[in-house]
Amino acid sequence: MPINAGYEYENAEKEFHEAENNSERLKALQKMLSTAPKHKSTGPLLKNIKERIKKYKDLASKEKKSKKGSSFLSIKKEGAARVCIIGLTNTGKSTLLSKITNAKPLISEVEHTTKMHEIGILDYKGVKIQIVEIPAITENFNEIKHGLFFLSIIRESDLLIIALNNKSELDFIKRELRENDIDRRFIMYQKEDAKEIIEDIWKHLDLIKIYTKQPGKKKEYPPVALKKGSMIKDIAEEVHKDFIRRFRFARVWGNSIKHQGAKAGLDHKLSDEDVVELHLK
Repeated sequence: MPINAGYEYENAEKEFHEAENNSERLKALQKMLSTAPKHKSTGPLLKNIKERIKKYKDLASKEKKSKKGSSFLSIKKEGAARVCIIGLTNTGKSTLLSKITNAKPLISEVEHTTKMHEIGILDYKGVKIQIVEIPAITENFNEIKHGLFFLSIIRESDLLIIALNNKSELDFIKRELRENDIDRRFIMYQKEDAKEIIEDIWKHLDLIKIYTKQPGKKKEYPPVALKKGSMIKDIAEEVHKDFIRRFRFARVWGNSIKHQGAKAGLDHKLSDEDVVELHLK
C-alpha cells in the first residue's frame, strides 16, 4: 500500500543509502522516522524504522569504540576502482588474489588463515584496479574483531567477487551483507581460470579505456579509465582541469566515431579504447 511519503522522507531515505558510516545511517533513519507519514497503513514501516534505529545505535557505538583502538586501520582507495574478494573460509580467496595481482598472501588449507585484509593491484591493459581480500565471512560478521572495518571496505567497493566452494554458500553471504545494509554488484568465483575472472571484473565495473595523443604522435600509454557513457569533456577534465576552458575541438579514432580522426565536440560520447587528440585555444 502506498505511504504517500513527502520529499523530506525521500531525501532522508536517499541519505541513508548514500551514508558512508553507521553514524550517518543512524541520523538518516532518525530523519526518516520524523518525516514519515503517520497513519494506519504506515504502521509496519514505522516499526521497521524504529528497529533499524536501535540496530544502528548499537553499531555506531561499536564503531566509535573500535576506532579508538584501531586508528591504524585504513585503506587508501587507489586505481580506477576497488574490488573486494569475499567468501567463507577455504574458498580460494588468497589464491585468486595471488593469481590476478602482485600480492603474495599466505595461502594454506588451514581454516581462517587470513586474519587481516590483503591488498593487491590488478593491471588490466594499463588500468590499475585495487583488489582487496577480506577475511572469511562468518555469522554475525560485524561482531568479530575489526568486523565493522572490514564491512566498511566492502561497502566502499565498486564490485564484489564472492568466492564459493558451492553455490549453497551464496545465500549465507548475501544474508550477512543484507543485515549490514550492503548492496553491491557481485560476480561469483569457483576456482575457475583466473583469466576469465579478470575479464568478468572489467566487464562488471562499467569502465572504458581511453587513450590520449598529441598531434603528430602515437597514442599515449597507459590509458585513462572513465565510466561508461563518458564524453570528451570528461577526458579533458581528467587530463587537466583547465582544458575545458581552453578547448577548441578534439579528433577521435575508434568505435564511437564514423570517420576516423574526425572532429568532435565536448559532448561526443566515447567508446572503449577510443583515442582522443585534444586541440586547445
